[in-house]
Amino acid sequence: MDVGEGRPRRGLGLRSKLALSHILLIAAVLLFLNTYPVLFSQELIFRTKQGSLQTQVSLLSSGLSGLGEVTPDGAGQVMEQLSLQNLTQVVITDAAGVVVYDSDLSAGSVGAVWDWPELRQALTHTQDVFHPAFHAGAFQSRAAAPVTAGGRVIGGVCLFEYDADQGRLLLDIQKNIRNISIIVCAIAVGVSLLLSKAITRRIARLLQGIRMVREGEYSHRVKVSGHDELRQLGEEFNQLTGRLQTTEESRRRFVSDASHELKTPLASIRLLTDSILHADNMDPDTTREFIGDIGREADRLTRITEKLLTLTRMDAQGDQALDMGPTAMAPVVRKAAHMLEPLAAQSEVTLTCSLEEGCLAPCGEDDLYQIAFNLMENAVKYNLPGGTVEVTLAGTQAGTVLRVEDTGVGVPQEELSKIFDRFYRVDKARSRAAGGTGLGLSIVQDTVRCHGGTVAARNRESGSGTCFVVTFPQADPA
Repeated sequence: MDVGEGRPRRGLGLRSKLALSHILLIAAVLLFLNTYPVLFSQELIFRTKQGSLQTQVSLLSSGLSGLGEVTPDGAGQVMEQLSLQNLTQVVITDAAGVVVYDSDLSAGSVGAVWDWPELRQALTHTQDVFHPAFHAGAFQSRAAAPVTAGGRVIGGVCLFEYDADQGRLLLDIQKNIRNISIIVCAIAVGVSLLLSKAITRRIARLLQGIRMVREGEYSHRVKVSGHDELRQLGEEFNQLTGRLQTTEESRRRFVSDASHELKTPLASIRLLTDSILHADNMDPDTTREFIGDIGREADRLTRITEKLLTLTRMDAQGDQALDMGPTAMAPVVRKAAHMLEPLAAQSEVTLTCSLEEGCLAPCGEDDLYQIAFNLMENAVKYNLPGGTVEVTLAGTQAGTVLRVEDTGVGVPQEELSKIFDRFYRVDKARSRAAGGTGLGLSIVQDTVRCHGGTVAARNRESGSGTCFVVTFPQADPA
């Protein structure tokens, strides 16, 4: 197995990549600025000199054509008549390329064959030739043209121009552009490094925050400055960690409450069984009483387990695989009320129903039954002897409303917002005596929300007691 297998490959960091990309882009722009203007200026000067030299070589060639024959005296006379400018050297040859006139007397070329390739090309092809060059900081331009008379070539003309002034000007321009480019490049590199550092510093904060949240620090929040996408990303991260923190706190509280609720009946069962096992002469009535208590605690464990499983299944499913109905509500609510009649009679509570037919709920029959049963069971268990539970069902323009109202002890106003929390009880002693688990209202709330409805609790306006209102949106009969 490779030693480095499974390890992340180390490469250029984001800061280095950003800085390098900016530097390469700037270098490309500066390289273009250092080459194109110079080349364009050089080409412009070449064209200017070509036009000047070709004009002068044409004048000289035309002047010599009228002589009929190229001779030293004739060439000197023509040169005196023409005012040629900015030329370094003028050479006039006969048809064989032998020099008959040279403006540079020190060259000593008169009588010798002139070996310029431009002259040979002009004499051979009978055309004007121009050759520009920029060498050693100076423009060196050469032009050659044939001298014709009577349709035949009688000689050739060669012009040479050495221009150091414009060459020096071009080099100065190039030097200035290069110096400016160096300054701009240094500034751009510095700004690029600062910018990439600023960006990566903000990203590093987010990365550090992710690592801390991964380690379980859900309370950690990142501070990202600016008004760009990274700021929005930081805000989204903080909202996400806030939700994770809330979820984790709920999970821990749920696990703590669940373990506490399960521990109580288990401890009671253990105590009762130990009492039976260690009692040598326990009378049958006491044994039956203990066994009955064990059965009731076992039933309580069963109820807690079933409701925990229901909540776990709902949390896992979310909005997936739900039976969305529609379901006729009146028969289901009536069935739940019928099942609770024995409990109501035992508790001396009167259970009445006023149900409007034709009301539809956007959920399955099982979910609707669970909602109605839990609300009515809760209203019966926490009522007072001689009290009443009124169940009403009616359709409105907004949807369908199921109301369960009791005449029990009620709920303190400051605790109304907590009664839907899992395992929460207003009166813990009375709840355990009534066999409550503290999960029924949580199941109601989660089930209603899964089907797009709302559930609210409030105290009755007249007298004691609590009123629960479930509102479902209008269901599509189709």
